[in-house]
Amino acid sequence: MLLLNPDTVVQEDTFKKTLQFMDTHPEAGALGIKMLDGKGNFLPESKRGLPKPEVAFYKIFGLAKLFPRSHKFGQYHLTYLDKNKNNEVAVLSGAFMLLRKETLNKIGLLDEAYFMYGEDIDLSYRISQGGYKNYYFAESSIIHYKGESTKKSSINYVIIFYKAMAIFSKKHFKKNNARAFHLLIYFAIYIRASAAISKRLIKQLFFPVIDFTLILMGIYFCKTIYEINFKLYPNFYSTKIIDFFFPIYTFIWMFFVYLSGGYDAPQRIKNILRGVLIGTAFILIIYSLLPEYYRFSRALILIGSVNTLFIYIITRIFYSLMKIKRFKLNGHKTNARIAIIGSELEFNRVSELLKQTNIKSEYIGFISKDLSGTSNQNYIGHFDQINEAIDIHQLNEIIFCARDISSQSIIDKMITLVTKGVEFKIAPPESLSIIGSNSIDTAGDLYVIDLNNLGRSSNKRMKRLLDITISILFILFSWILIWFQKNKLNFIGNVFKVLFGIYSWVGYGKDTRKDLPSIRLSVLTPADSIEDKNDYERINKYYLNYSKDYKLENDLKIIFSQLNELGR
Repeated sequence: MLLLNPDTVVQEDTFKKTLQFMDTHPEAGALGIKMLDGKGNFLPESKRGLPKPEVAFYKIFGLAKLFPRSHKFGQYHLTYLDKNKNNEVAVLSGAFMLLRKETLNKIGLLDEAYFMYGEDIDLSYRISQGGYKNYYFAESSIIHYKGESTKKSSINYVIIFYKAMAIFSKKHFKKNNARAFHLLIYFAIYIRASAAISKRLIKQLFFPVIDFTLILMGIYFCKTIYEINFKLYPNFYSTKIIDFFFPIYTFIWMFFVYLSGGYDAPQRIKNILRGVLIGTAFILIIYSLLPEYYRFSRALILIGSVNTLFIYIITRIFYSLMKIKRFKLNGHKTNARIAIIGSELEFNRVSELLKQTNIKSEYIGFISKDLSGTSNQNYIGHFDQINEAIDIHQLNEIIFCARDISSQSIIDKMITLVTKGVEFKIAPPESLSIIGSNSIDTAGDLYVIDLNNLGRSSNKRMKRLLDITISILFILFSWILIWFQKNKLNFIGNVFKVLFGIYSWVGYGKDTRKDLPSIRLSVLTPADSIEDKNDYERINKYYLNYSKDYKLENDLKIIFSQLNELGR
């Protein structure tokens, strides 16, 4: 019986070799394998020790990392064992776990008390308790991209992982040891979760806090200059009103800059400009609805918008000069210098696929799987010359054509090139996608003919910005629009539900779709024009096309074509 994760690439001879090992080792209850990440680096969880209280303590407090060769401190990932040699180990990874059926019949299956982590540790322990051995097998290897099911930097991971350890200790350790382990586990949850929260908050809020502070200080400075030069004396405006509204104005400008993509990498001035302008329009609309007492100056709003734009531009130029990657001004992600490895036929197919995606490639070279292909104008060498090709052509990305190159050759080559710092991807045969992952904290890069998927964060923000804008316009003109609605009361309710983010104006209706990019429930759908509401195949096709190549103008067309259905 084999447990195998979906985010893996297995060599052609892996099953043959592992089965032979199990056949020649009747004492083996289970077998794990050498695993590599998407960059060819060895994954230490391929072999682990039993997470006893002292072992967990060494890992939680960093001693395992400080002394990896120590038999005492390196027990968690058994870092003192040679990763290139077969060894008996305590714990195997559930990403690849070959299990003897006889063993499972004796010890039982996976324990459903575990949600996501810990069940492989539990099973490994029960295997050894049942009189069998767990083996780490190094004579073959697999790629485990990781990140699809977890992000180790997330707070959720910390809590779920350590709670799984608590379940394990309660189930298998003696009462006194279990109690001590429980205390250690929950202390670790507190420490790691606090660290994760702090790190995430600092990472996400550091630059926005700087922006907020500088923009707010700038508005106060501009206000003082304006008072002295145009009102002829300082403190012309009420301090209480100013101190209340200026932070709100600042937050609104920043909020619309965020929705407009002004915090996306790479930085684009047009996104910042659009956000500031829309924010200013929003403030002026709200300002016009305020009682006379609170309407202290439209001029300060306009001056504040100029100040906000100025602060954004100056700080972004400064960050760009400081070479902070996410603030590379009006740039693009580093253009990829790519080598496609395979047959000439697959090179042509994959390079054409790349052109149809949004990937910016500076250079695409062809590396033949053999000595042929020299007539191709993009030819830069054959499979055994990859090292030289990387150095000469300064390649930063390698795409293997799985139709022409075996998984074993791909994995072997990744291992030899791991020090080159290049990224690896695999183009499956006859597929419209190219897959790859370089970090456990990312779900993996995906090159696919998918021009403007609705699931992109930038599209979701633009859609939300459109919903807010349309809702405000509907509020302003509700005294006219309400007469066209079939359900007048629901129309008013829907306007505020969309404004406050409960609904979107356009989407998949009132049903949640797990097979499409996740968005809010909606008032209208792209399939509203279909008369036969039971034609599910056609409706699903409309939804798929809508989500696959999203455009704001499509939302606008749907809204205005169904203007009398806004109270649905």
